[in-house]
Amino acid sequence: MSDYTEAFDKLVTIMDDLRMKCPWDKKQTIHSLRQQTIEELYELADAISEENWKGMEEELGDLFLHLVFYAKIGSEQKQFSLAEVLEGINAKLIRRHPHIYGDLKLSGADEVKKNWEQLKLKEGKTSVLSGVPKALPAMVKAMRLQEKAKQVGFEWDNREQVWEKVEEEMHELQEAVASGDQAHQEEELGDLFFSLVNYARFLQVDAEHALEQTNKKFIYRFTNMEARAVAKGLMLQHMSLEEMDALWNEIKAEKKQS
Repeated sequence: MSDYTEAFDKLVTIMDDLRMKCPWDKKQTIHSLRQQTIEELYELADAISEENWKGMEEELGDLFLHLVFYAKIGSEQKQFSLAEVLEGINAKLIRRHPHIYGDLKLSGADEVKKNWEQLKLKEGKTSVLSGVPKALPAMVKAMRLQEKAKQVGFEWDNREQVWEKVEEEMHELQEAVASGDQAHQEEELGDLFFSLVNYARFLQVDAEHALEQTNKKFIYRFTNMEARAVAKGLMLQHMSLEEMDALWNEIKAEKKQS
């Protein structure tokens, strides 16, 4: 028996014990766990963004606990068992990888992804866009929608064409701003965001990760600016924009030199 098989069996046994003996674990439902699962997933995403391997190890463990928890509840409700969940994904992976477990010849990751989407349609999916969760953050959802549309050839030929679309959407946003129509401004801003996500894909950049890195950079600079203001006996709300900007540029320059 492999180490991970023994460890996984132990987790399942612990889950059985907690479900029977712990007042908190006994009262949980799929609905009460949902938000916590989302939070755990975002904590894993943070660890991935920071390349924090120790953090990833811990957060993966938390997610495994939640997955086993849902399987336990599913079994109690006579909906599915843990074994059925695992056999289901095993069968799906084998079925959707005929180039590994069959005699289909595919070359490159793009062909594999296209074949994956074609197989999903044969399995009864009504659209290539099926499977994109409604609750995904908008930027992640935009990337997934574009990636799926690409699998049927709905894609620009090159990044220059995509940038032309970005510029077109910028112009349309400026027109909407000039019109004063709030709803139209929102629509055009959304179109601009969508086209920028598309451009990020052509640059092979994860748009969500890129924005999160900028968020972290902003937090670092802003909190440092607050600290430096306090060190000088000042408060940001009593400083001019020019004074704050001087501190900001000072922090920015130091970070570039480090």
